[in-house]
Amino acid sequence: MTTQNNKTNHLKLLKQVLRPILRGSIALIVLSLPFAASAQDKTITLDEAIKLGLENSKTLKLSNSKVEQAVSEYNQAKDEALPTGKVSYGYNHAEIPANRLALGESSFNLPNRADAYLGILTLNQTIFAGGKLKYARQSTDLLTQVARLDVENDKDQIVYDIISSYYNLYKVLQSKKVVTQNLTTVDAQIKQAQRFFEQGLVTKNDVLRFQLQRSNIEVNGVDLETNRRIINYNLNVLLGLPESTQLNIDQIKEADRQVAPLTAYLDTAMAVRPEFKQFALRSRVAETNIKSIKANELPTLGASVAGYYVDVNSNPIPKSGNFITPLSAGLTLSWNFGSLWTNKNKVKEAQIQSQQVDINKSITTDRVKDEVNQSYQNYTQALEKVKLLQTAIDQAGENNKILESKYKSNIASATDRADAETLLYQAQINLELAKADAGLAYYTLQKSTGKINK
Repeated sequence: MTTQNNKTNHLKLLKQVLRPILRGSIALIVLSLPFAASAQDKTITLDEAIKLGLENSKTLKLSNSKVEQAVSEYNQAKDEALPTGKVSYGYNHAEIPANRLALGESSFNLPNRADAYLGILTLNQTIFAGGKLKYARQSTDLLTQVARLDVENDKDQIVYDIISSYYNLYKVLQSKKVVTQNLTTVDAQIKQAQRFFEQGLVTKNDVLRFQLQRSNIEVNGVDLETNRRIINYNLNVLLGLPESTQLNIDQIKEADRQVAPLTAYLDTAMAVRPEFKQFALRSRVAETNIKSIKANELPTLGASVAGYYVDVNSNPIPKSGNFITPLSAGLTLSWNFGSLWTNKNKVKEAQIQSQQVDINKSITTDRVKDEVNQSYQNYTQALEKVKLLQTAIDQAGENNKILESKYKSNIASATDRADAETLLYQAQINLELAKADAGLAYYTLQKSTGKINK
């Protein structure tokens, strides 16, 4: 009996010793779990997202490389106006088996073999080519400016894509809050319905109805989580962040913005949109191309300087009296007058291309006007919706106060009380979503006017 008591005492002592150790281990594990889960979490503001997106955009890097290419082509066009030079040096050896040449009564013998060294240095400069070199420089310079506007246009699109994904992620996160709140409310309703069922106050069907409602909410939550993962992944790619990063958005801050008349936004779009600046440049490129093609009908004047070294001695080292060095300089005037009748169709084609630029500008003008108008109407509608939802919150809040008072007085049931709270919370979330829609609609309007990144 004493032995059994000793064993029991030893076990109690062992438990007392191990209990704090086990508690500490469990605490360490529990504390480490949130840290591991949040190690990849990142709360980001809209400005931070835009900055990261622009810094890491592969599309923008490609656009910048196209600008560098256009600058290189412009420099090549400038190089065409520089003089060209060429130098060559050659050696020739000849064997002459039949070396006797008879010319009537006189004759002479050539050597059996001969060696010759020939060096040539030439320098050419085009003085006048109908202005074609000047037009080439102007055209490539204008195309370089077009490429820079492409970068600006791409930057606007990248910024808008980031803003759109950012707002969509915020809306999904807000909707997930609604799901969580609804689940809490339905769980309370299920618990109360089961208690009433046990008391015989409600039927089993009433309990099943709440359980079915909970299942539907859970399905909605699964869909929202799938959307969140997709948007989160796409935004990580846009920002250049690790794909496993879980992005969080605390709150979207929206300042009150005054809505100007539609005509003001239309005028801004016509003045600011990069496409219209590009059309102005492309129109000048087309005009320059016409002038360059017409220049084919004009004569060309060029200057050249050449020096020769001719040595017929077998020794490659020059010796006085064994070589000659003639020098020449000249001007060459040429005119391909056949271009007077073969060039006209090329000019006609260039003129058609110029007309196409004007037509495309007109088409783009109509498209941009439609885009601005639609964005404007969507934004004003979103602002109106925010006002209406603010009124809905006031109504839901008043309803919640009434049912809270009735519940305390045992006039209203717990289900009615919970439904009132849910309606209020739903109205508050709807307002947040409407504000997000209004914010995105504002940036869509800014993009349509070309001022989203200005």
